[in-house]
Amino acid sequence: MSPISRLIAAALVPALTVTPIAARAQTAAAPANDALKAEAAAGVEAQAKLVQEMVDSVFSFAEPGFQEFQTMEYLTGILAKNGFTITKGVAGIPTAWTATWGSGGPLIALGSDVDGLLGLSQMPGSPTLKPIVEGAPGHGEGHNSGMPLVIAAAIAAKQVMQKHKIPGRLMLWPGVAEELLATKAYYVREGLFKDVDACIFTHVSSDFGTGWGNMGNNALVSAEYSFKGKTAHSAGQPWEGRSALDAVELMDIAWNMRREHLPVTQRSHYVITEGGGQPNIVPDKATVWYYFRDQDFASVRKMYETGTEISKAAAMGTGTTVEHRLLGYAAPNFGNKPLAEAAWANIKAVGMPSWSADDQAFAKAVQTSNGRTPKPLSTEVLPLSTPDTRERSLGGGSDDIGDIMWTVPTITVRFPSNIPSLIGHNVLSAIAMATPIAHKGAVSGAKAVSMTVIDLMTSPQLVSEAKTFFTDVQLKDQKYDPVVTAADKPAIHLNQAVMERMRPALKPYYYDPKKHKSYLDQLGVSYPGAVGGQ
Repeated sequence: MSPISRLIAAALVPALTVTPIAARAQTAAAPANDALKAEAAAGVEAQAKLVQEMVDSVFSFAEPGFQEFQTMEYLTGILAKNGFTITKGVAGIPTAWTATWGSGGPLIALGSDVDGLLGLSQMPGSPTLKPIVEGAPGHGEGHNSGMPLVIAAAIAAKQVMQKHKIPGRLMLWPGVAEELLATKAYYVREGLFKDVDACIFTHVSSDFGTGWGNMGNNALVSAEYSFKGKTAHSAGQPWEGRSALDAVELMDIAWNMRREHLPVTQRSHYVITEGGGQPNIVPDKATVWYYFRDQDFASVRKMYETGTEISKAAAMGTGTTVEHRLLGYAAPNFGNKPLAEAAWANIKAVGMPSWSADDQAFAKAVQTSNGRTPKPLSTEVLPLSTPDTRERSLGGGSDDIGDIMWTVPTITVRFPSNIPSLIGHNVLSAIAMATPIAHKGAVSGAKAVSMTVIDLMTSPQLVSEAKTFFTDVQLKDQKYDPVVTAADKPAIHLNQAVMERMRPALKPYYYDPKKHKSYLDQLGVSYPGAVGGQ
């Protein structure tokens, strides 16, 4: 029996009595908290069916950034039924919301991302690639699992707090448009975390762990450059035209030459989102969308400034004009040490999910069917990730949780709802995200988060130590320095046209938990497909 199983068993003994926490002082991870944390974990286990329904439902909505309307209504409806106060449209973002509950004590924020990715529609439970709706968005990162985890954890923690009269407040919030790195800086700017004492963020993974210190994620600036020229007949009077597309191409060429001389930690990439209508008309409008990434505030700001200088030079060289617009921002990630240590102790107590033979067979079928290196579902939690145990980062991905990390003490808990050896931002990463693997991983993650919430609510020392680390260590050499200004606005127009076109085709595939025990059942998918067929 695992440590958490023993704790849950003890917590469920009717004769067990627990002194109200408000009546006595607590220290971080004090043994006296074990029974309360076991109750919270048991409260999560009791919600396993709800977790499955939430994970499957959000997967079926398949909504990309800024278009998470169905997801918002569904999740906030569940929270409202469980006594949370809902505020929608926060920070000027229609699909953003908060759900609050409690009084007195510390204010603990819990969040996770909710958006899908364009063009990654995939039939869950199918080891081979098969879209639900051709060309539609899908959860190829697994963001459908995070808020269900957070909601189950919050409800379980709330139940324990009510039963034992523990003061404290919870604030749940969704990571809207994280794939666009486009909202959390605005949450911070608008003061959503002004009074928050600590924040626990969760992110889907194939492993289970957390860490502290500089996590190696790159800071990011997302910017759009729009050029304007003059149309003309491309063959008859080309001298009368000024090609905006030429300006975009010149900017791209110049940037590619410049980045040869940038540090190895930088990453940058772009797509041309508008380039003209037909070849025999000189394009008078063209747009290119850039992501600039590097490891710290100053470096990514400099990249953005350099890109903007190059855009102006490209406009001058082609006789066009240019305007630029900020579409998103993400600060580098930095985890809080006391919070990470407390959460990791709970992760270790919970342990990995009990994977079935079918789970392992399905994971192997997905890997071998798609040319990936076979690797079984992990059975061991990760060690605590620290600056001493991590390899030096030479650049990579970004996550705008960094903006919150530089505002209040924050950690990311990675939970095991996906399969190892897959490709991120790819249909492969959607295959398992409405299967028992996703459900079990979210339940395990919710247990660890709920237990950490109880630690924070019952240990003033832990909250104090987290704040001290934040101010004395994290902010010692760097301060939050975003490029977002008071004039910048969230890019809520993004993906609107896509969903206006795709939503009618997706609606018939929304999961109906009243009629079907799971989304796989609704879709007629046998699990595991590699063994049972489809």
